[in-house]
Amino acid sequence: MTASGSDMLEAAPETVADLDYRLPPEAIAQTPLAERAQARLLVDQSGSVSHRRMSDFPDLLRPGDLLVVNDTRVLPARLRMRRDSGGAVEVLLLHERDDSIWEALVRPSGRLRPGEVVTLDAATVEPGRAPAAELSVEIGDDLGEGRRLVSLRTGGGRLQQVLEEAGEVPLPPYITMPIADPERYQTVYGRRAVSAAAPTAGLHFTAELLDRARSAGAEVAAVELAVGLDTFRPVTVERLEDHTMHTEFYCVPQPVQQSLRNAERVVAVGTTVVRCLEAWAATGEASGRTGLFIRRPYPWRVVDALLTNFHLPRSTLLCMLDAFVGPRWRTLYEVALESGYRFLSFGDAMFVTRTRSGAPEPTSPVPVRPAPTDSP
Repeated sequence: MTASGSDMLEAAPETVADLDYRLPPEAIAQTPLAERAQARLLVDQSGSVSHRRMSDFPDLLRPGDLLVVNDTRVLPARLRMRRDSGGAVEVLLLHERDDSIWEALVRPSGRLRPGEVVTLDAATVEPGRAPAAELSVEIGDDLGEGRRLVSLRTGGGRLQQVLEEAGEVPLPPYITMPIADPERYQTVYGRRAVSAAAPTAGLHFTAELLDRARSAGAEVAAVELAVGLDTFRPVTVERLEDHTMHTEFYCVPQPVQQSLRNAERVVAVGTTVVRCLEAWAATGEASGRTGLFIRRPYPWRVVDALLTNFHLPRSTLLCMLDAFVGPRWRTLYEVALESGYRFLSFGDAMFVTRTRSGAPEPTSPVPVRPAPTDSP
């Protein structure tokens, strides 16, 4: 069992301070490893911790497992623009509201009036990558927290192509060093470029590692959750019950739904997969937008085991982990820090199984899955 019953008796987090821990700056990985599968892997089984590599991950799978990945790609959505006055403007596209109308993070949002048009800063575009079409952005309504509605104008060019030529893949703000190969911030199985950030637990996989997972008897399935604003936003309210999650698009294809029902154990690759699957199970809707905030006590319906990176203090992702394993996450994080694990997006990984206690009975169109045993 991943956490003991006594662990689960500890009060659930109520304030953002309950999700705090000391993260030394030197523990934050600034660059990816040379080999994806060489990331370290902290494994928690039956309350016992072992240290392995991601290359060992298929050994932890068994026949009847369903390994679920998020096959979204990161959109090259960071646009460096200029005002007519010459002032710099950064536009980070979050998701499309309507045809050419997007929700975006804009800096400096407070200085831009609705209707103002900013144009691409050609000086920031790499030589040879100048877009084939004109790109400008009209600033729209203020949505708060630096978010604006924006209208994109491409002069007749196809938006996806213009973004590929003129945009940048946005790295998280705690990554302060450039990466030589932007594909290292993409998964090897990424399909549709719709996310504002990578589903980082998937960055450790190679095609060979996935083949070995299948050879171990696991089925591999893909869902989509378009990673959005909460990846960039810390919890800013004191009480967790007052936090509002921004919504994200998700899709669980029909064949995957059947595989989920048939699986003996569902293993999620990353918190985005958890949110996607649990949103489907809670609503019965195969696709839509979800604002699901997973915190203890949570009525788990689908996910049995989780492969995940190490997350920021005071974050909704850490709150989800607490709902999954209880307060034992603190012990696991302490072990990881003492053992020199690398944290956050380019860091190492952890494999955990959810606890059996501490969650209420769910009411859902999708039946609840009992927690599995910890045996490999």
